[in-house]
Amino acid sequence: MRISRLGVLAVVAVMVSLGSGCSFYNRVMARKNLVDGAKAYKDRKFPEAEERFRYAASLDPEGETLEGRTAQLSLARTLHSEYIGNRSDKGKAQEAIDAYKKSLPQFLKELKETEAAYNANPTSPDTQKMYLNSLSSVNSSSSAIASLYDNIQQPDNAQAWLEQVSKDQSYPATARARAFSALAAKQNTCANEISDTPATKKTVPAGDGKQAYQFVKPADPAQFTKLQQCTADGMAIIDQAMALEPQSVKDAGSLNPDSMSDVELALTSEFLKIFQSVRSYKVALINQQVRIAEMNGDNAGRDKLKAEYETAKEALNALGDKVQKIDDVIEARAAAKEAAEAANAANANGSANAAANANK
Repeated sequence: MRISRLGVLAVVAVMVSLGSGCSFYNRVMARKNLVDGAKAYKDRKFPEAEERFRYAASLDPEGETLEGRTAQLSLARTLHSEYIGNRSDKGKAQEAIDAYKKSLPQFLKELKETEAAYNANPTSPDTQKMYLNSLSSVNSSSSAIASLYDNIQQPDNAQAWLEQVSKDQSYPATARARAFSALAAKQNTCANEISDTPATKKTVPAGDGKQAYQFVKPADPAQFTKLQQCTADGMAIIDQAMALEPQSVKDAGSLNPDSMSDVELALTSEFLKIFQSVRSYKVALINQQVRIAEMNGDNAGRDKLKAEYETAKEALNALGDKVQKIDDVIEARAAAKEAAEAANAANANGSANAAANANK
């Protein structure tokens, strides 16, 4: 609900008279600027949104209140959006990075508290919502920083940031797994740029008129060495991500999305989609190992790795099916809610018209 300026001043006046002091005043003003900033952001008036969020954040620079933390993250996301609208403005991207980095310690502290509350009472909708909010804030912010570094052509900083997050145990398993996954993706790309070329990927007859691929070593031995190193490094990284996979993800096959609340669906999706990405790079890197074995003429090793590949792919597909089911349920509920709101609006208009006609 929108807070009017007079309403804010009236509330502040009452609370000050009761001895609440400027702390309450700051929170009320922060809330008002958050509301106004959110509207400006929705209307794509990013400079205005930035001004509102920046002021709200200045009222609580340490993020001791929910309003302060929300303002800091909202400011970072607004700066990010401004950069996306003008990618030549790298200064705006750096501002966004700095704002995200300032918000992260605030939300890491909040996450520790909300996770403890959630673990103590995992069925409470309130603890679920608070945990989801802080968890998704940390996950998205840590990823956004790496993405921005890549966007402004600072790959070394992106790499350093991902390594920092992946090793920092103060971050949740989801954020660390996402960082490991991004690092593994870079190694898989390195390997694929060597193994998936016309010079190394030959088409050969496979019988019954079908064709198959046969992988041969690149002409340059240094390139083959690089392929092996990138694959080995990528596998070592992705295995660290796989080790972070929680039991809830391993047991995802038993989930029934239809019976879950909206917030339970969102929280579950937050976990599953991250580890779906991890599993996908596990599959991709095993496939690189298959190619290397074939290049080395190690048919027995290749066939063993192919079996591992199929097992990993089956696990990936099973998780992907569950993620899709969750998405389907979320979309169906959103559509049903939209239809119900439209029907209610139509009924309200019909009643209003009927009343107007009756009064004629």
